[in-house]
Amino acid sequence: MLAYDVDPSKPNAARIYDYLLGGKDNFAADRAAAEQLLRALPDAARFAKANRAFLAAAVRHVAGHGIEQYVDIGAGLPTSPNVHECARAAVPGARVTYVDNDPVVVSHARAVLAADDLVRVLSADARDYEAILSALELGGTIDLSRPVCVLLVSMLHFLADSDADALVAALRDRMAPGSYLVLSAGCRDDSTVPMGEQIQSAYGSRILLSGRTSAEIAAYFGDLELVPPGVVPVTEWPVEVPHARQATSAPATPGMLAGIGRKRP
Repeated sequence: MLAYDVDPSKPNAARIYDYLLGGKDNFAADRAAAEQLLRALPDAARFAKANRAFLAAAVRHVAGHGIEQYVDIGAGLPTSPNVHECARAAVPGARVTYVDNDPVVVSHARAVLAADDLVRVLSADARDYEAILSALELGGTIDLSRPVCVLLVSMLHFLADSDADALVAALRDRMAPGSYLVLSAGCRDDSTVPMGEQIQSAYGSRILLSGRTSAEIAAYFGDLELVPPGVVPVTEWPVEVPHARQATSAPATPGMLAGIGRKRP
């Protein structure tokens, strides 16, 4: 693991996710939190892996329609295949900006991706979306006047309702016609309230979670045209690689919903 100025005694959402994916960029505190999360939500690792498979499938789908530029907000620690790798399978010159507010994530990503002139790593908080949009326009990697794919994968449930609503609305408004919005978000209903409290306990008080109902997650797409199969549990999203899905049986809860929307020309 690369060394950063970070407190290893406190769990971190990106490193917990890395552990659930089978990665090595995590500390003992992250592993302990992840194991507590797995006790509260036994399907947590399955959701994480299905979520990563959804991201790859979504980017491949969008790149197959010729989209050349991508913005991954709340990107997390670099995990292969990453957005630029998936996109370049269809669009060799694809340009990607990864955005995260975690200094560990930003430092790691910049170290790993420093040699790629078409990749930029932006340190910014998703709640300050105006600053992100301004930085994208000034950075030279992304041209918001042309179609772009914006990814909000497994990150909206780390924002308060009002912040998530404002972020997604601003992105939908600023995306050029022909652009795509890719998102997945933690789902809740009345039956999962006790589980949600246990999950929050696993993450700790420093990481606040806000699950959304299926209707609230679907509403993020506004008037965008949904790509089939629409907004569905992330474990049900079709992927091209047969072994990317962890099991054929349905999980005990939907866990996360995922979808792709296209802004009509």
